[in-house]
Amino acid sequence: MSTTDIIQKQLSGSVVLVTGALAGIGRATAVAFAQEGARVVVSGRNEKAGEELVGELKALGAEAAFIKADVRYEADVQRLVDGVVARFGALDIAVNNAGTEGTPGPIVDQTEESYKAIFDTNVLGTLLSMKHELRVMLARGAGSIVNLSSTFGTRASAGASVYVGSKHAVEGMTKSAALEGARYGVRVNAVAPGPIDTGMLARFTGSKEVMDRMHEGVPMKRIGRPEEVAQAIVFLGSGKSPFLSGQILAVDGAKLAVDSGSLR
Repeated sequence: MSTTDIIQKQLSGSVVLVTGALAGIGRATAVAFAQEGARVVVSGRNEKAGEELVGELKALGAEAAFIKADVRYEADVQRLVDGVVARFGALDIAVNNAGTEGTPGPIVDQTEESYKAIFDTNVLGTLLSMKHELRVMLARGAGSIVNLSSTFGTRASAGASVYVGSKHAVEGMTKSAALEGARYGVRVNAVAPGPIDTGMLARFTGSKEVMDRMHEGVPMKRIGRPEEVAQAIVFLGSGKSPFLSGQILAVDGAKLAVDSGSLR
């Protein structure tokens, strides 16, 4: 039996929540879980896009639902998690993908508003999501959470201080949550993508020149695809990684094996 067959068997019928699921890595992750037979709840702020994605997942043969939520607000997050359990009776795997790149620029140009724009989603949103996901999983004695970090979660880049800080925070919270969940059968990990071909990367780099430097900074000499990150998330979420918790899995074409590089 192949690894894919094993994962599919383990995930069949599992209930998966993906936040920030309407584009890029989140969307690819929802599709990947649906293809493995999971029941998938996708969440985001655009109801029309959410329902369209649900239609695509159902076309793959999956049970799927959309629940509108903004992870910056605890009432939304609590309603989201409770809605998943009410709809499918459980929450087995949660992927906390909702995030934003904000507006890159030097520290001297950052403001209280630019800080909140990134940290309220990337950090507070991840914290609130884990709070309510763990509330359900700890009581049940099982579950897997996968957070979205970045190669900037361990390295730095000039011109991206606030984003870098937010991803360092995500990695710290991931490790702490893993310690809290360990004795209860709940695993918490994160993936740290390098440059991935998404709308966020295009906005983040802002120009062809910077994008070309991104390519050159990756030893594989290309940027990654959302589907490649999604497969790593599926692995971490599945029972194929039962003793793996508190870890940050880089999906970066060996970028972290070299050095941090620079955005600007």
